[in-house]
Amino acid sequence: MFTALKPLILASASPRRQQFLRDFGLHFTCLPAEIDETPLAGEQPAAFARRMAAEKAGVIAAQHPASWVIGADTVVTIDGQIIGKPADAAHALEILRTLRGRTHQVITGMALLCQREGCAEILAESSEVAFAAFSDEVLAAYIRTGEPLDKAGAYGIQAKGAFLVESVRGSCSNVIGLPLSTCLALLLRHGLIAPKP
Repeated sequence: MFTALKPLILASASPRRQQFLRDFGLHFTCLPAEIDETPLAGEQPAAFARRMAAEKAGVIAAQHPASWVIGADTVVTIDGQIIGKPADAAHALEILRTLRGRTHQVITGMALLCQREGCAEILAESSEVAFAAFSDEVLAAYIRTGEPLDKAGAYGIQAKGAFLVESVRGSCSNVIGLPLSTCLALLLRHGLIAPKP
């Protein structure tokens, strides 16, 4: 659907983000960045997501100054608290109990950097996710599939965890890890991609 007109690098190991870009026919290099992902004292979730995206992109942009680097970081948050990946099955159950029957926010920070062109666009997009109220037995059965153990918020909306979600307000792809509408609009605006004729 699109052609990349300039060198693109995705500074992420996320298979879901990679697949999103591949689905649109974009050629890119995947170079995950290793950074400290610890929130600062008092740091708000949106600020944290933006900082993580910018730091990931910044590490790779410094190594490849002529390339355009996309960095992204997705956080799940409720009551102003960031909910990371569960440490184990018991922690996953604790997280899912916290989210059960309530609405939480999923925020993706995104950065587009190019050192040579002097570009540094950093933003955050938020979606609201309403969870159904399933029993502990159902949640435990889901945890036994193993899916929640490597997911922020202990669920994957793009797979089995979709059954937990009653509704999404905002971008659904944002919940998965990349706000596609915003991302593609940004790449188009900078002349980095073009529709295939």
